[in-house]
Amino acid sequence: MKVVLATLNAKYIHMSLALRYLKAYSGREFSIDLVEYTIKDPPLQVVADLYERNPDVLGLSCYIWNIEETITILRLLKKVRPDLPMILGGPEVSYDVKEWLTRLPEVDFIVMGEGEETFHHLLTVLRDGGEIGEVTGIAYRDGEGRIVIHSPRGKVNLKEIPSPYRFPEDIPHLSNRIVYMETSRGCPFTCQFCLSSVETGVRYFDLKKIKEDILYLIDHGARTIKFVDRTFNLKKDIAIDMFRFLAENHRGTVFQFEITADILHPDVIRFLQEKAPPEIFRFEIGVQSTNEWTNRLVKRRQNFEKLSRTVRMIKESGKITQHLDLIAGLPEEDYDSFRKTFNDVFTLEPEELQLGFLKMLRGTGMRAMAEDFGYIYMDQAPYEILGNRVLPFADVIRIKRVEDILEKYWNHHRMDHTIRYLVREVFPTPFDFFQDFGDYWADKGWSRIGHQLEDLFLRLSQFLQDKGVKDWTVVEGLMKIDYFLAHRHKPRKVWWQVSLSKGEQADWIKKLAEKGKTEQELHKHVMLETVPFDAEMFLSQGMIRNSPSLLVAYYRPEEGEGPLLFSIPLAGSC
Repeated sequence: MKVVLATLNAKYIHMSLALRYLKAYSGREFSIDLVEYTIKDPPLQVVADLYERNPDVLGLSCYIWNIEETITILRLLKKVRPDLPMILGGPEVSYDVKEWLTRLPEVDFIVMGEGEETFHHLLTVLRDGGEIGEVTGIAYRDGEGRIVIHSPRGKVNLKEIPSPYRFPEDIPHLSNRIVYMETSRGCPFTCQFCLSSVETGVRYFDLKKIKEDILYLIDHGARTIKFVDRTFNLKKDIAIDMFRFLAENHRGTVFQFEITADILHPDVIRFLQEKAPPEIFRFEIGVQSTNEWTNRLVKRRQNFEKLSRTVRMIKESGKITQHLDLIAGLPEEDYDSFRKTFNDVFTLEPEELQLGFLKMLRGTGMRAMAEDFGYIYMDQAPYEILGNRVLPFADVIRIKRVEDILEKYWNHHRMDHTIRYLVREVFPTPFDFFQDFGDYWADKGWSRIGHQLEDLFLRLSQFLQDKGVKDWTVVEGLMKIDYFLAHRHKPRKVWWQVSLSKGEQADWIKKLAEKGKTEQELHKHVMLETVPFDAEMFLSQGMIRNSPSLLVAYYRPEEGEGPLLFSIPLAGSC
């Protein structure tokens, strides 16, 4: 019996850990092909590929990001292979199974919850003609078309699952894809918006085998490994042991973790400050909201003061990238409250701040409570909210504009010096900057057209000048610095009116040539511009002193890095 396991990933770089678990567990007895597509692939192309593989059984892994595309594919495939048993699994179909089987008559079985043992048992019955009624953890239709839902299966012993990380066919792709890995399953917390709250207790894999798998992956070229444990730092001793192991064996591989920052033990923080290799660890920290009443309503325990202290201490070490998450639309958090939440968290200046919107995931307590808080949300995945009794749709739209500008101007780090100055010195709060600019962006219709790097600077410049912000010349000077820093090679043009004539530039090139470089080399690799402040002081100390200077950007193409920036005082110069 030939089995094909398939899924639609959000991006090519993602690798489905779930399918690899199923293949590792059942591949010892069954012939299993694992095939991954993306949600962008043309449906007919996917159907044709699956058809040509000629499976006897097809398993499809379903999530909120791929369920609608998966439905399109399975319906088409069933038309040309009506005899093909189709099995769905994954978090998106593990709940409301009666609704799914009613909506999708093409589907034969749904595997609910953890799938390793259940999927293997189901395959065995399909192959041997056994009794389907003995398979726990599945839903299906009986011979009369009635929907049958079996009792859940008990939790699998994680230490009995073979490694899902050692398939030879994966080796050629490890260097340009993200490897997902887990050292544990389950979550100790009860956040009602998260599916992890449904499963009680935390179970651990064999850490010795996990370390062996990590070394195998590194040996075979893995460049990014993302741990999907809900709280990687739940147990101090395990966290330190794993961090130490990774620090000693990384060989340039980057590791990403989900961290609960307010319970990160001081010993772990101290170890990271002293021993973490630079730019190898990346932490994702869910803050979601700083509104205490909101957190209580969703049964989320969080000490924001401790969280902030941890984030600052990690940031001061300069070794670890931090990605913080916010959720707009949580219960009883209106526009003004979310504005405060945003400002509380942005003040920490994480390398990335992701602003997402509440999703009413199937199986969560939040979805069950939706009516109590007046929620309206999308009928189909991803079930994102459209509003609630304290946050109308109009406010949702405005916050989405904040999200858009935040992503373009902060998370991509195209003009950090400028944004920091604007949110600290020009606008009342960080949120007000992102909101005002987001509203302006929408009013101009820029959301409907694309943009290049130069456009981002031009549009910000236009917004700030139309708004009549104070210290415009200082802001423009900072934007010039950021524009130079945004290029690895000397830019062919700039977005502003150059302040120096060609003759003045030539004179400065001659002066600079006295330092050792030839004039020809400087013309090729140097950009010159004036700014109304001491650029050297700003770059070294972050201070603005009103003393005009010449900004010099020397690009070093042979080093593959950004420019070397320095400045020359203009007072008394040529």
